[in-house]
Amino acid sequence: MSSRRLPLLSAVVTVTVGASILSGCSNSDGDGTSGGKVSVVTSTDVWASVATAVAGDKATVQALYTSPDGDPHEFEPTAKDTAKVSDAGIVVLNGNDYDPYMEKAPKGQRATVINAFDVYKSSGGDGSTKAGEVNEHFFYNLSVVGKVAGQIADALGKKDSDNAATYTANAKAFTDKLDALQTKLAAVKAAHAGDKVAQTEPLAAYLLADAGLTDATPSAFTDAVEAGQDPPASAIATTEDLINKKTVKALLYNTQAVDETTKRLLASTATVGLPVVKLTETLPAGVTDYVAWQTANVDAIAAAVNK
Repeated sequence: MSSRRLPLLSAVVTVTVGASILSGCSNSDGDGTSGGKVSVVTSTDVWASVATAVAGDKATVQALYTSPDGDPHEFEPTAKDTAKVSDAGIVVLNGNDYDPYMEKAPKGQRATVINAFDVYKSSGGDGSTKAGEVNEHFFYNLSVVGKVAGQIADALGKKDSDNAATYTANAKAFTDKLDALQTKLAAVKAAHAGDKVAQTEPLAAYLLADAGLTDATPSAFTDAVEAGQDPPASAIATTEDLINKKTVKALLYNTQAVDETTKRLLASTATVGLPVVKLTETLPAGVTDYVAWQTANVDAIAAAVNK
């Protein structure tokens, strides 16, 4: 699902995330490197933070979309953005129509493309988080993210053999931290398996599955919000009942997919005293580390269902 209500963004702001994340025009040397280092270009700052965890200071990493407020589904790349992709030695994208501009952008002949959707499929994912549809928010799937990190390490090592051991070690340290997060989710599952929550959009579906929590929100509601459409009146009424009757433990609220309907739901949670977990699709302002971001999300979900 890629159509949203929020205004299209015609420009991008590039910020630093860990390793050398560049702004402005591409500084590629024409061989997939920049300043003598392998150039990694990602669609969003979330995937850039994963790449940075692996690259350290041995490669350059730049993200095309970094806004903490806008909607990455609606991003429109500039010519400079497209040039960065074509000059990159490694391209990391989410896939499954989440960042179609990355799939369409021309790549260098020697570029390595890492697509999280392909990683998901090769891992046996069937996408049946709801209604048999593939949930494209793979950056909330800790297993997929860990495997993407491993592929980034392999790709960097092949292009920069002198630092291959460093990339492998960095990826191992990163996935160890993800394993610790999985342990936290397992603890939630042990205490709250089957407990219900609601979401304004199925952003955290993979985290909820690992935590043993059930998203009770009607698919007609979340699908409509994700597509930038008005949910059916019956779906709105059902979702409102979930909140007003407190038959769910919490509302998970995507702050980057907001409309009048989701605002009303948020207001209702305050009225009835239902916990709210605010989630984002890109890194929140001031956050540059993937693990820190997802740790905050997991901790917030755990705290909400423990109330």
